[in-house]
Amino acid sequence: MRCPKCHNTKSSVVDSRQAEEGTTIRRRRECDDCHTRFTTFERIEELPLLVIKKDGMREQFSREKIINGIIYSAQKRPVSRDEIDLAVTKIERDIRRDYDGEVPSSVIGNKVMDTLAELDEITYVRFASVYRSFKDVDEIEDLLQQISQRVRAKKGKVSHETE
Repeated sequence: MRCPKCHNTKSSVVDSRQAEEGTTIRRRRECDDCHTRFTTFERIEELPLLVIKKDGMREQFSREKIINGIIYSAQKRPVSRDEIDLAVTKIERDIRRDYDGEVPSSVIGNKVMDTLAELDEITYVRFASVYRSFKDVDEIEDLLQQISQRVRAKKGKVSHETE
C-alpha cells in the first residue's frame, strides 16, 4: 500500500477491524519510511450492479449517490453520518441479495424512503419531495397523513410496551 505522504510502498498494519456491518475491513497503517499513519479499507469485489432508470437507460449503481441524496435531505437534522452509512449499507445489501445484475431505480428509491421513514420523518419528507416529484399539494398532504399515522402507531407501541 502506497503512503499518501511520501509514496513509499512499505507500510505496517497497526490495527484492523470490521466496518460497515462486517462487509469491510478497516486497516490503520503506518508508513515504514516516514511513519505517517493512514487508513485503508478492504471490501469484497462485487459484480457490477446496473440501475435501470425511468427512461430505460442503464448506469452503474453508486452508493455515493444514495449517501449524497440522504445527506442533502438530512441537513440540519439529528441524523449522524454513521446512521447514514449503516442505512446505505443495509439498502445496498438488500438490493444485492434480491437482484442479480440489474435493478430498477424505483426499487432503490422506495428502499431509501422506507429506511428514512424509520430513521427520521423530516428527512424522509425532504427526500420524498424530490424523489416523487409531487405534482400538487394534495400529494404532499397524503404523504404527511401517512407519516402521521405511522408516528401515532409507533408511539402507541411504545406506550403499550412501557405499561
